[in-house]
Amino acid sequence: MQGAKYQLAIFDFDGTLANSFPFFASVFNELAEQYRFKKIEMHEIETLRHATPRQIMQHVEMAAWKLPLVSRGFIRRMRRNAHQIELFEHISDSLKFLASSGVRLAIVSSNSRENVAAILGAELFALFGQVHCGMSIFGKTAHLKKVLRKTGIAAQHAIYIGDQETDAEAAAQANMAFGAVSWGYGSMQALRQHDRVLEFVTGHDLRQLA
Repeated sequence: MQGAKYQLAIFDFDGTLANSFPFFASVFNELAEQYRFKKIEMHEIETLRHATPRQIMQHVEMAAWKLPLVSRGFIRRMRRNAHQIELFEHISDSLKFLASSGVRLAIVSSNSRENVAAILGAELFALFGQVHCGMSIFGKTAHLKKVLRKTGIAAQHAIYIGDQETDAEAAAQANMAFGAVSWGYGSMQALRQHDRVLEFVTGHDLRQLA
């Protein structure tokens, strides 16, 4: 799939555009104490970085029903600390390049619209014609399909770019290609096992979508 061109590029946010993992790790045990699941030790962080969301939940013995509560807790804490979170290197320039090249941009993220807008800043946020936020990490497929309907772009001309296996699964269920980034939460080795995968090693590589 190297060299493929797309009319529509839909992006995940955390771990794809925003380098939020250090913040996530810093508040994890605070959330664990509040919502009563196992805390993690410092030596576990790097291993868990490359685990799937389901594997992390199993490791810390978090019941599935607690996920929405934990997600909201994380989002609230991020809102108070958005100034600490930066975009990955080359993301800003690559987004501007894609938009100026005629690629339509969208976001589908489990984070809040408020956090996404604050961290991107007004100039970059304005580049995205569709922004769908606040769904479960396991509920992105319906929103990908909604973006396709609203833009009128066929699935074969669109790609969802993300960093976790849940993102790859959502893209496949929406019959879209998947763009796997090497710099996010998930393991590239695991992500490349999925079908129709385009790999990005640096943020600058996103320009090949145009």
